[in-house]
Amino acid sequence: MPLTLPILEVLPATPRARIVRLGLGGRAFAYEAGQAVYVGAHGSATSKPYSIAAAPEDTRRDGWIELLVGVDERGVPGPHLTLQPAALVDVEGPMGSFTFPADPAERRFLFIAGGTGIAPLRAMLRHALAMPHREIGLVYSARTPDDFAYQAEWRALAREGRLDLRQTITRTGGDVSWKGGRGRIGRAELQPLVHDPATLCFICGPQTLVDETTKLLQELGVARGRIRIEEWG
Repeated sequence: MPLTLPILEVLPATPRARIVRLGLGGRAFAYEAGQAVYVGAHGSATSKPYSIAAAPEDTRRDGWIELLVGVDERGVPGPHLTLQPAALVDVEGPMGSFTFPADPAERRFLFIAGGTGIAPLRAMLRHALAMPHREIGLVYSARTPDDFAYQAEWRALAREGRLDLRQTITRTGGDVSWKGGRGRIGRAELQPLVHDPATLCFICGPQTLVDETTKLLQELGVARGRIRIEEWG
């Protein structure tokens, strides 16, 4: 049975995405980091899957489900959903097998994201941060400097030494103030974060990014079995 939950908050993430928090009202909602839910307006015949963008421990603490919802130039996600605080939505799930392992033997993790593919990786990364003595890297690709969701969070973690961060933009014209990488994710971004072949890697983004980075990781010595992927449109 689907849950009917209210939208608590709608916060800006990027020009084309919003952070949406759905209030659980004291209910328990168990899921694994990386899983998704189907969400649609209450009573609607249509819904769409969204990865949960927070770790399970975040949801237990905060009492809400956090999603990263893509929108068009008008700020509209589509006919299945209206982003208005207090609006009711129907939620089904959790679902999906693109998840962080319960007790990983690896001690080094690398997360590779493109655009809003950061959502399930944020849940995994925050979950991994709760594990002691782990090394965590994030390579994040977006169209422009404004298209990085959770930008302040990543940079704060990098300053604290808890996250090794690499960012690159694919639309290389325009913003001369950008000091990060430009172009697609390549060997230069990945190699410093693959500390050894035992690094466990997670990739989420457009198919081209998934294919290219999977190949590069294998060339860097990471076995295909240590590369977990999820594609989105």
